[in-house]
Amino acid sequence: MQGPKGSPYERGMFKLIIDIPQRYPFEPPLVKFVTPVYHPNIDKEGRICMDLLKMPPKGAWVPTITLENLLVSLQTLLANPNPHDPLMMDIANEYKIDIEKFNENARRCTEKYAIGQQI
Repeated sequence: MQGPKGSPYERGMFKLIIDIPQRYPFEPPLVKFVTPVYHPNIDKEGRICMDLLKMPPKGAWVPTITLENLLVSLQTLLANPNPHDPLMMDIANEYKIDIEKFNENARRCTEKYAIGQQI
């Protein structure tokens, strides 16, 4: 997946694992980043904190969400982190306190792991 333009992930190519369950579309796919990402909603194992990846009542998955919708939502999450529901509290705090430092760290991680790497 391409990093969103205008974000610290721009120009990055991010590898994902998407595991489609047998009950899809009635259950959400399991999605993980393989490429390391510096982001408050993505942990070091690539797990993603996003309501669309969870079943109600805690999540927002509905069977009408397509894989394309899901990928667009992941790009939106990359461009617009949610520091109020983080997996990585230290990165969320950095985002809230010093967004320039966050952007620099996210850019550096993107350059190291997601630019020029084979997908």
